Amino acid sequence: MNKTDATRMSNAMITRPAPSAVLEVLHPITWFPPMWAFACGVVSSGVPISARWPEVIAGIVLCGPLLVASSQVVNDWFDRDVDAINEPNRPIPSGRIPGRWGLYLSYLWTGASLLLASQLGVWVFGAAALGLVLAWMYSMPPFRLKQNGWLGNGACAITYEGFAWFTGAAVMLGGLPPWWIVTLALLYSAGAHGIMTLNDFKSIEGDIKTGVGSLPVKLGVDNAARVACAVMAIPQVIVIALLLGWDRPIQAAIVGLVLAVQLGLMVRFLRAPVERATWFSGLGVALYVMGMMASAVAVSPFGPSA
Repeated sequence: MNKTDATRMSNAMITRPAPSAVLEVLHPITWFPPMWAFACGVVSSGVPISARWPEVIAGIVLCGPLLVASSQVVNDWFDRDVDAINEPNRPIPSGRIPGRWGLYLSYLWTGASLLLASQLGVWVFGAAALGLVLAWMYSMPPFRLKQNGWLGNGACAITYEGFAWFTGAAVMLGGLPPWWIVTLALLYSAGAHGIMTLNDFKSIEGDIKTGVGSLPVKLGVDNAARVACAVMAIPQVIVIALLLGWDRPIQAAIVGLVLAVQLGLMVRFLRAPVERATWFSGLGVALYVMGMMASAVAVSPFGPSA
């Protein structure tokens, strides 16, 4: 018996998952983007963090370790058959999370997310509930939004960026955020659709085999790369125009600068999209989120602390 067979036999004997396997299926590395967007929402509210720090901590836990973690375990559960072929060492197909434990964890994390959200106000609860509906629809048959690059990436973008930003502001304000905060959240959500498309370039071959209609599959590599760049850039141009209209020239200049650097990276990315998608994602996203925070700072004086 070789080592692989011995490992599979050992995993087959597991009746409940180890904490390490549970943590792995929750994918902690994916928690940062919504937690950052939540922080942007907090800053944009204009309310001092010291005034509502318990709610801030609860909101960070909600957006990252609960809501995004819920979406991750739901996705891993409904992708278990595909992962058994492509990534058999993942917790669910490997048997380290045995039986229907993946589904039970999906229910548990969804319920915990809703419970915490219910303690943070009706608007936070509504955003969390809608985000969870989209998370389940993204992965669960017959919806499987992930099979359509427009719909699936849109669902991820609005939940990871827009809802998280909205939640941060709603937690601080104790109600519906004003239109300028909602506008920024929506614009940066739109731009995040392009970021999500960048992730699709590394799985084109697998997407074709499994019938996933990612944008690189639907539009072709070169066209999808152009769309991703345009979708990232156009909302940032609108943000710059808004900041100038709101008499925030310094923050407008910051967003303009990070966009200019992104445009330079885009030129190099477009020459070899498949090979450079991961490279561009790493650098471009870092610049993108810097602009998000600059925009949040720009509107914070509009809030109650002004």
